[in-house]
Amino acid sequence: MESRKLVLENGLEFYGKGFGASTDAVCETVFNTSMVGYQEIISDLSYYNQLVVTTYPLIGNYGINDEDYEAKTLKIGGLVVREYNDQPSNFRYTKTLGETLEESGIPGISEIDTRRLTRIIRDEGCQRAMLTDFDTPLDEALRCIRAYTMPADQVARVSCKKRWFSRTPNAKFDVVAVDCGIKLNLIRMLNARGCNVTVVPYHTSAETVLGMRPDGVFLSNGPGNPEDVGEVIDLIRALRGRLPLFGVCLGHQLISLAYGAKTYKLKFGHHGGNHPVRDLATGKIEITSQNHNFAVDLDSLAGTGLEATHINLLDGTVEGVKCRRDRVFSVQYHPESAPGPQDSTGLFDVFLAQMAEGRM
Repeated sequence: MESRKLVLENGLEFYGKGFGASTDAVCETVFNTSMVGYQEIISDLSYYNQLVVTTYPLIGNYGINDEDYEAKTLKIGGLVVREYNDQPSNFRYTKTLGETLEESGIPGISEIDTRRLTRIIRDEGCQRAMLTDFDTPLDEALRCIRAYTMPADQVARVSCKKRWFSRTPNAKFDVVAVDCGIKLNLIRMLNARGCNVTVVPYHTSAETVLGMRPDGVFLSNGPGNPEDVGEVIDLIRALRGRLPLFGVCLGHQLISLAYGAKTYKLKFGHHGGNHPVRDLATGKIEITSQNHNFAVDLDSLAGTGLEATHINLLDGTVEGVKCRRDRVFSVQYHPESAPGPQDSTGLFDVFLAQMAEGRM
C-alpha cells in the first residue's frame, strides 16, 4: 500500500495509503452514509466518475462476491475510506475489494480523516478532487482539478448498447426497462414479482417500445444532470397516458421534467441508506436508500399535472410524484434496497396493480 494523497479544489490535502489501482483520478467528490453495501456502491452506475467517501470507518472486511454486483462493469471514479481491511472474513467472498478495484482501474485511498472530509463536503458542497501520488506537486494537482468538467453524456456512457432480456418462469407481465444506468436489483425485484423485463438503451424510440407491446415501462436510475437526457424526456412525453410508467431516482427527475417541472443541483446530494421520507397520503414515514445530486423543485410542479406524493423530512425535497390520469408515478429514492432499508419495496406492487388495471 503506497503513499498517496487526495487534493481538494479548495487546496486542502489529505495524505494516506493507496489500494486498488495506482492511477490518478480527477472526479467530483461525494460522501455516502451507508453502514454496509460497499460492493453495491462501487458497482452502482449512478456513481459514474465520482469519488465516494464512506462515512462508515471500516471497509473491505467482508470482501467481494460474485452475486451482489449492481452492474456488470464498475464506473465509480474512486473510493476514500478511513480503514481498509484486505483480509476479509466471509464465506461468500471470492476477491478482496482492493483486487476488484485494481482489475477495473479504480484507485482507492485509506487512513485519512473521513469525518473531517465529510464535514467539508457538507459545509462547502460537492468538490472536484484529485487522487494522486504522494509527491505530486500541489500546483500541478490544482491545475488538473480546475481543468476538469463533468461530462454531459454520462447516461450515454453507462447505458447498454443493445437490448437484453431478463426472464422469469410463469411471467404475468412484460416490462420494458429504459436503461439510464440501471441497478440489477431493480430488475431482480421485477422478476421476483412475475415480470419479464426487456432492458433497452436510453435512446430507444417510443415506436420501438410500443412495438414490444409491454404492460408497463420502467425508467431507471442513472448518473448526471437529468436535463442532459433529452432522449428519455421525449420518450416519456410520447408514452405517458398510453402505458403505466414507473420511475426511480433519475427516472423520477426525467418524468418531472417531461411534465414541465424543473430540477436543480443539491449542495452535497443524498447518498446513503438512512433518509426518512413521509408518504403524504398515509403519513407513514419510510427509511430510504438514496443516491442522487439533483432534485425536483416543489414549486415548479404547479400546473404540470403532477402532484407530490413523498417529502424528505431532512430537507423538504420532493421524494415522489404521480399523475393519476396517466398512471405515472416515480420516487427519488431506491425501493430495491441494495444496499439499504426495505421499507419501500411495496412500490413495485403498485406498479403491478397499474399494469393489471391497464389490461382491463
